[in-house]
Amino acid sequence: MNGLRAVVFDTDGVLLATADRHAAAWKETFDGCLPEWQSSHAAARPRPFDAVREYRDLVDGRSRLDGVRAFLAARHVDLPPGTPEDPPGCATVHAVAARKEEVFAAMLRTGGVRTFEDVRPALQELRGKAVRCAAVSASRHARSLLESAELADCFDALVDGRDAAVLGLPGKPEPALFLEAAGRLGVPPAHAAVEDALAGVEAGHRGGFRLVVGLDREDDPRMRDALGAHGADLVLPDLGRLPAVLEGDRP
Repeated sequence: MNGLRAVVFDTDGVLLATADRHAAAWKETFDGCLPEWQSSHAAARPRPFDAVREYRDLVDGRSRLDGVRAFLAARHVDLPPGTPEDPPGCATVHAVAARKEEVFAAMLRTGGVRTFEDVRPALQELRGKAVRCAAVSASRHARSLLESAELADCFDALVDGRDAAVLGLPGKPEPALFLEAAGRLGVPPAHAAVEDALAGVEAGHRGGFRLVVGLDREDDPRMRDALGAHGADLVLPDLGRLPAVLEGDRP
C-alpha cells in the first residue's frame, strides 16, 4: 500500500455532515453582533456574514476562538479577548465564541447530525486492509457526535477540541492536531491526511504528511483549485476511491 498504513480524517464535512450547521451557527452569531460592532456614524447596514465564502475562507476547520479572530480581522473589528468565563455575547472574543457554541449546540439538539453515505464503507474497507485510522476536529462536540453516529469504534484514535484545550494545541492551519493524532496511532506523519477545509489541508501540508487528500463533496472547480493551492496533493469528490488511492492508484 505504498507504505501508507494510517489515515487521519477531519470530522466536520469529511465524516459528518455538520459543515452546514456550523456555517448556519456562525451566520446567526455574527449577523446578530454586526449591528453592535458597526460604527455609530456609519450609514449603511453592515454586510451579513457570507455562509459560503467567508465560512470557507475564515472559519471552516478552525477553533471557535481562531474563527472569531479571523472574521473580526477581516471586518476590521477590534474586540478585547475577554476570558473563558465570559457569557455568550458580542463584547469580547470569548463571548462571541461562546455565543456560537450556544447556537450550534441548540441546532444539534433539534436536528441531530447525519453521516455521509460513503464514510462507513470506506472505513470498513480500510480496516480490512489493516490501515489505522484517526479522527480529528477543532470542535468539542466531535467525540459525542461520532459516538451518536456509531462511528467512534471505527477509529484507533480521536483528537478533538477538548483535547486541544487540555494539551494547549494550536488550531489549524498549524498541524498540531494532525500530528497529535498520528502520534496516538504510533506512526510518523509521513502517512495520509484527509480534509475538506482550506486550513486543514494547509495543516496537513505543514505537518509533512506524505499524502494530503482534499475532499470536495460539492465538486466545485474553484474549491478544488483552492484546496490544491493550500496544500492538497489531490482532491476527491468522496471517500469511495480513498482505499484505492492509498494503494497507489491515483485518479
